[in-house]
Amino acid sequence: MDMKDLIAKLKEPKTKAAFKSYLRAVLASAITMGLALAADLAPEYAILIGSVAAPMAKWADKTEKEYGIGSK
Repeated sequence: MDMKDLIAKLKEPKTKAAFKSYLRAVLASAITMGLALAADLAPEYAILIGSVAAPMAKWADKTEKEYGIGSK
């Protein structure tokens, strides 16, 4: 696989969607960890916030067509 093939693969919609999903997961983890550390939360509450943060990040993405702001 040469560099042109790699760049073409990175531009595919499927690869872009996977990377975007990964970034949303990182965002949700950062939100959870930041709130847990800043507020000195119990682990149960941090897990609860994390379970809500990821779907909310997807909901707020205007380019997502499944649900949220970008859906019809």
